[in-house]
Amino acid sequence: MKKRHKGQYLFANRWLDRHWVVRNMEAFQDLIVIVLCLGLFAIMVAQLWVLFTTLELPVDFKQVTAKILFILILVELFRLLMVYLQEHSIAVGVAVEVAIVSVLREVVVHGALEISWVQTAAICGLLFVLGGLLVVCAKTPHMDCMSANTRFCPAMSNDDRKEELEREFQHSCHLEEIS
Repeated sequence: MKKRHKGQYLFANRWLDRHWVVRNMEAFQDLIVIVLCLGLFAIMVAQLWVLFTTLELPVDFKQVTAKILFILILVELFRLLMVYLQEHSIAVGVAVEVAIVSVLREVVVHGALEISWVQTAAICGLLFVLGGLLVVCAKTPHMDCMSANTRFCPAMSNDDRKEELEREFQHSCHLEEIS
């Protein structure tokens, strides 16, 4: 019997390539993200319709502002999903922006004067931490691609790229030997 390579595993008396399984799972995850994008888009259109139909009635500025901020949150989530589809990693900066806008939306909805001092202090602390994280993300623009090991990361050195290309070449040669 032939020795099993590290990239393969035994399942139901046949050899399966781990890279084939991962590739298909990534395609399935892309399909899930595309369905989420379509759902977010539908929700955004519905919210815009509700916003424009309620403008005919007497306007409550707090509710209109809350709805507009909710639509902006949905737009940022849509952008986050688009970045995920392109790079297969979550953009931390965009996620932090969504969190900041969400917290500010809650403050607008509930009113800054109606919130207790403990909640105000907690919100201030959360916004301070999120702002610090946003500054760190801005200072390290390629933090996302380094953590996700994407192929085209400007922060990678030429040596790292050469090693990655050699590994891919060896893997493709190995697959040809198996076939």
